[in-house]
Amino acid sequence: MIDQGPGELLGLRWEDLDLVGGIAGIRRTLQRTNSSGLTALPTKTQSSERRIALPTPCLRSLEQHLSRQLQEREAADESWQNSGYVFTRPNGAPIEGTTLTRHFTALLRRARLRRIRFHDLRHSTATLLLEQGVELVVIKELLGHAHIGVTAGAYAHVRLRLQRQAIDTLGNALSPTDDGPDAPPAAAVVR
Repeated sequence: MIDQGPGELLGLRWEDLDLVGGIAGIRRTLQRTNSSGLTALPTKTQSSERRIALPTPCLRSLEQHLSRQLQEREAADESWQNSGYVFTRPNGAPIEGTTLTRHFTALLRRARLRRIRFHDLRHSTATLLLEQGVELVVIKELLGHAHIGVTAGAYAHVRLRLQRQAIDTLGNALSPTDDGPDAPPAAAVVR
């Protein structure tokens, strides 16, 4: 089974990105296997293979990253490994998931943030999208879940909190106001 680490990110190749259109094609995952070492594998499920829109700041970062990678390629000269991956070592070789995790942990430590798993970034994104009112089906597609039930189950705690906020908002709208007995109702029931 494919782990839930940074494999999809590390499996991105430049050919998977449309920087003009702002789209990334998630087509593979990069994983270390016992038999073949660091290997590109198919995504976990057919739904995991998907196209996702990229935000403008991400596109700008990728353009800058491409420029840096071209400089690294020039500096490496003949020792450059033309792997085609977006995220590589300075010599063009693919990056191990454990290496990315180690660097991520060091960044968290330097920023004095609590330690989280790299995969928690995915959960945080989905939670923030839910809290902003993005439909569950859109979040399912972004995450590459095979069934909406997987997404709904994973984020049930967020949905319950949002339900509580919605009910509280409704209660406030239906509560009597202190405007006096002759004031018009704050909300009317429409049938």
